[in-house]
Amino acid sequence: MNLVLVEPEIPPNTGNIARLCAATHTTLHLIEPFGFDLGDRELKRAGMDYWRQVTWHRWPDWTRFAASVPPLSRLWFIEQGAPRRYMDATFNPDDYLVFGRETAGLPRPLLESSRDSWLRIPMLNPEARSLNLSNCAAIVLFEALRQTGFGGLPE
Repeated sequence: MNLVLVEPEIPPNTGNIARLCAATHTTLHLIEPFGFDLGDRELKRAGMDYWRQVTWHRWPDWTRFAASVPPLSRLWFIEQGAPRRYMDATFNPDDYLVFGRETAGLPRPLLESSRDSWLRIPMLNPEARSLNLSNCAAIVLFEALRQTGFGGLPE
């Protein structure tokens, strides 16, 4: 499984997601520009010593990342306003779960051109604006792993 952060802005979120990826053998893709330096103390603190256990790639932009995705792999865009819930998707082990910036999400044109693979996490409180990025990543990733038999991970 692959987890993609497009232009992440908050170091602790990215560090927490790195820990999530280490624990689940999920490849992390970070697409620039970042809202922090990769040497940031908060990023390292949140990721602790898990960074050395993470398979991760740094991409200079969306175009280069998208060109690297194998033809049979699917990109799932997780963002509010989607026509489908994440649990209604059928995930495959080589899929990519794509999340946008904490303050702006994913670009609207990208979402509109990918309506079949645009997913949302239901929120019960209409007054709540959003969930934390690292929580969203964990919710969707674990559903994808559940559907794919946890990729051979020990139970």
